[in-house]
Amino acid sequence: MKVFITFPGGKAKVLTMSYDDGKIQDERLISIFNQYGIKGTFNLNYGLMDENDPGKKPGSTIVPRLSRDKVRDLYKGHEVATHTMSHVTIARAPIPALAKDILDDRTGLESLTGPIVRGHAYPNGSYNEEIKQLFKQLGIAYARVVEPRPALLNAGLVGSMMSFNLPEDWMEWKPTCHHNDPQLMATAEMFANYKKTQYLKLMYVWGHSYEFDNNNNWEVIEEFCKYMGGRDDIWYATNIEIVDYMAAAKNLQFSANANAVYNPSAISVWVELDGGRHVEIPGGAYVDLTAV
Repeated sequence: MKVFITFPGGKAKVLTMSYDDGKIQDERLISIFNQYGIKGTFNLNYGLMDENDPGKKPGSTIVPRLSRDKVRDLYKGHEVATHTMSHVTIARAPIPALAKDILDDRTGLESLTGPIVRGHAYPNGSYNEEIKQLFKQLGIAYARVVEPRPALLNAGLVGSMMSFNLPEDWMEWKPTCHHNDPQLMATAEMFANYKKTQYLKLMYVWGHSYEFDNNNNWEVIEEFCKYMGGRDDIWYATNIEIVDYMAAAKNLQFSANANAVYNPSAISVWVELDGGRHVEIPGGAYVDLTAV
């Protein structure tokens, strides 16, 4: 029997979004996401929340941030992740100070949201190997960088399905593209129209919500979400949901002949069997695949 891992519901594609800094424009962005069933991860600086007075001064170019009392309700159904306390360029920071900074950011955000905060986006795209290893030890399960996957940087490969591969290193997670990429909709169309299921594919878009005000182009994200939302063959997930699902899939225990499987994790994992049948393996369950 041939057995393949799939995303929930037997799907082979997943879409995720990631937005930084927690500015007030997140409210409008989340309303668009919710309208079309899109899920996002929002990377917040706990130490900068409620410090909005400069942004209220006439002529100020500082974009106000969301207040702490709005975080729990606004981001419900989405993910809140770390972005350091004050958006420091972390590759220049002393390691002890950086360790305290990321733990303080986690602690503060968890006090606002309730769930454990385990994701990160590197401020200014700043990181190195030492920081990656440190963050793992401090409970960070993944971290997003700012440069897109290499396939999109080569003119001959723009939109290539290579740009939709799952990351090889979750602590150096390269997105597919920024929402201002001129190839955004062309890339979305290629992803949406891709029907092969031999590999699991991921489209990952990132940015800052205040950029839509700065560039007066909210229609970009509205068009994208309207086009991409509501598709039966796409799983809409936050960053951490993808990380946790793939970890659970990796932990599946198969019999030697792959006719049976045990799922030691708490969440369900889906598999595809011969003939295209999709089977849910519930958390904690043993399943005889020959009997389903």
